Amino acid sequence: MSFGVENLPYGVFSRPGEAPRVGVRVEDQVLDLAPALGDPVFASPSLNAFMALGRTAWARARARIRRVAASGDPRHLIPLGDVTLHLPIEVADYVDFYASLEHASNLGRMFRPGEEPLKPNWRHLPVGYHGRAGTVVVSGTPIRRPWGQRPSFGPTEKLDIEAELGFVVGVPTALGGRAGAFEDHVFGVTLVNDWSARDIQAWEYVPLGPFLGKSFATSVSPWITPLEALEDARVEGPAQDPEPVAYLRRAAPWGLDLTLRVELNGEPVSAPPYRDMYWTPDQMLAHMTVNGASLRTGDLFASGTVSGAGRPGSLIELTWNGAQPIELGSGEKRIFLEDGDVVTISAATPGGLSLGEVSGTILPTT
Repeated sequence: MSFGVENLPYGVFSRPGEAPRVGVRVEDQVLDLAPALGDPVFASPSLNAFMALGRTAWARARARIRRVAASGDPRHLIPLGDVTLHLPIEVADYVDFYASLEHASNLGRMFRPGEEPLKPNWRHLPVGYHGRAGTVVVSGTPIRRPWGQRPSFGPTEKLDIEAELGFVVGVPTALGGRAGAFEDHVFGVTLVNDWSARDIQAWEYVPLGPFLGKSFATSVSPWITPLEALEDARVEGPAQDPEPVAYLRRAAPWGLDLTLRVELNGEPVSAPPYRDMYWTPDQMLAHMTVNGASLRTGDLFASGTVSGAGRPGSLIELTWNGAQPIELGSGEKRIFLEDGDVVTISAATPGGLSLGEVSGTILPTT
């Protein structure tokens, strides 16, 4: 997968004894941006200060970074193996949506047999919930099996994944205002695994929605791919019926032609496509702010599970809630995650531009 000059995702890195700072990935190296560009904004331990500068500053910086990366000058390049990667942003708020028609329909069929799979509101607005920013962690952070009511109290027995795409806000809005164009606020895209305790979630979600079954951990990639790098991956979103109300009508094509890859213990188990997601990220942003809720630099909102026909992004769909276990190459079977399991999610465009990966290992409960 490509991490060349057409990509250049941003991250935060450090070497032993040094403070974390901003860099971009160039193949298997990290370009140290503060000395390479002579700009102290990149000496920060997160991307927030740079993201807050806005779209014009992002474009200028990217043009300069591309020139440096293409020059072959090795002075500020550090081998990827010599650095530690950190959470790339200070997460202000976290919102998770439910934007896949396939995923929402699958879960509706599982949990409401004999009824319509979708609730009446689903095709009228991007359904979402407000998550917990403080438990967003960088790829590689171990995930401890959570406790909760299910309805008896104990460790979850249905620990699951959700392969998602996340969107990072750079430019804020005022309380009571509304967001402008998607590309004027959103800095870039990252991979997300919104770990889910399905038994806890099923017991608690009525009548107010997900809470402890989701809030224990959400993993993100250490790399944020700027929107500009994904220009060639933009596609029209799918047709919507009924036509959305005015504030949700698409002004530009912000569907993205990406294929995610889900691996369990190093073995691929699914490859969900993002391009068919019913609600596109510009619509999610518009809905999130239409009531006057403000955006903050570092806000993260995610797509919800990415699922396509026969290619789901969660174990609950892959195993149909445990009725159809999957068999790994080792001969082991899985319904939900077991202690010691390693989940890795990656993504790429048809042209091979990579979004990196997000990975986590399941630890036993304490």
